[in-house]
Amino acid sequence: MTITEHTELIRRFADDFTALQEAALARMNGICAPEIAAALEHASLAGPITIALAHADVLARGAVRRAELSAQPPERLRRLRAHARKVRRARSQAEAVYKEQRARRLAGRSRSVDTLELRVARTASPAAFAEALRQKLRDRGLPDGTPQAPECDLAQWAWNRKAAGDELPAPVRELRDCDDDAFVQALLRDAREDENPYLPHHAVVERWSRHSRAALAWGRYAIGQAERDALACSLSVRRIRLDALDDAYQDTAVLAARSREALLLVTDLHDRMRACVTTGPVAEFIAQCRTAALVRFADAEPELWQRVRELTVRHQEHCPERADGCPHCHRALAALLADAPPVGTSEDGDSEHPTATVPGDGDRYALLADIPETAVVAVADAAVGDESALCGYGWAAEDGTTGHGDSLASSSGEAEVIGICAAALSLLEHHEDAPVVLLCDSAEAVDVVSTALRSADPAAAHRTLLFPESRQLMDRLLRHRHRVQVRWLKGHIGHDLNETADAFARLALRRANGRIPFSAARKEEARILRSLGSGAGPLSVAA
Repeated sequence: MTITEHTELIRRFADDFTALQEAALARMNGICAPEIAAALEHASLAGPITIALAHADVLARGAVRRAELSAQPPERLRRLRAHARKVRRARSQAEAVYKEQRARRLAGRSRSVDTLELRVARTASPAAFAEALRQKLRDRGLPDGTPQAPECDLAQWAWNRKAAGDELPAPVRELRDCDDDAFVQALLRDAREDENPYLPHHAVVERWSRHSRAALAWGRYAIGQAERDALACSLSVRRIRLDALDDAYQDTAVLAARSREALLLVTDLHDRMRACVTTGPVAEFIAQCRTAALVRFADAEPELWQRVRELTVRHQEHCPERADGCPHCHRALAALLADAPPVGTSEDGDSEHPTATVPGDGDRYALLADIPETAVVAVADAAVGDESALCGYGWAAEDGTTGHGDSLASSSGEAEVIGICAAALSLLEHHEDAPVVLLCDSAEAVDVVSTALRSADPAAAHRTLLFPESRQLMDRLLRHRHRVQVRWLKGHIGHDLNETADAFARLALRRANGRIPFSAARKEEARILRSLGSGAGPLSVAA
């Protein structure tokens, strides 16, 4: 194969997504022609291959799910599952190749190394150095916030300076200025209708990458709804519903590919932004500011500066990397300058070995001693699936009542919030006057619910709560906010209520996605209750 033909093949794969995906899958299956395999090794295709395999991964899992819901023969189901595992493995390998190539590319760039004294001072006392740099930047005529100290934002400032003369097209300004919900809707239109050519623009690509996860979650939401509809029908009339499930997987595959594309584009943008800081006049300007900031730092912290100088001089007498400026030594040296003794060491240098104790049954809530004696205490938990937004939740209370159900969640954090809200609402209904305390092993969910309860504002939770199901539950819970508390509980430490809630959550998810028949689910429910040692029957909780 000639160089021209090889180049033409690479160009074709770069321009034709379908051809690239087919070639990547053929290579995965070992049936790829040698010239195609050689073209796929080109560095320029490393990123696009990960995009193509992200798309193929979702489609492969969708084929498995349709086969499961349509009662396909076991042999066909085994083949589909094997193919899905191969695609997932190929996707992971492709992403590893891309990371390796990017690391090599970045390692090849020349980059000046700050003096060891500067790096040690900056690491040992970041706040003091940041203030010195901030003042120096102001002295050089830069307004506050441009760049915003500390110096990590210099890359953004340098890029903005370089792109300052660009006139943004009207569609880019519209994407930049719209609210978050409108932006996510634009991403869904991009995937489901017409591809938006303005999303890769440097003014909005970071926003695209940041919100692509939310758009992908809405794809999983559509899958979850389609699964529910299909499972509600008998096998004989399920075909039309399965066609809708196929459509949802097709849309989600595109969303997954576009999410990966956004990540690659924003990674490239960040690499170019960092290059602006490390090359040319901007690099000289920033180096001057850092050097001047170090002088200001030395005047403000003379004792620390003297220790920095003495320590670095002694270190460089023997360091094997001193010819290169000791590029990797500053963190260890800064640690030696820390005023506080190391963790586990007392002021006089003696080692301390604090003893951790596991509370017994009688002290299970020793850290929650301020819970009112009249409170109804329960533990909530949740489980999420891989393919769709379907989730299960479960809870168990000290008074012997339990509950479980299913819903739709964009993340494990949202699923845990659903479990907390559903449990609390049920207990509030059955205990009209008593306060309710919910324990949960998700710190994120506890923080979200606690913040919303304190502020009496459901919008405080909207960053985690994406879907209407969870937002409606939160709205209902806030009406009773003065009777509800939420606390964190360490999970999977043998806590009976926590283990029961977890078991119910996993059971609810299996019921929701049809992976356990109703009769078997009832037996599993009874087994969980027996393991809890409760004579009370399950208290049904609506999703």
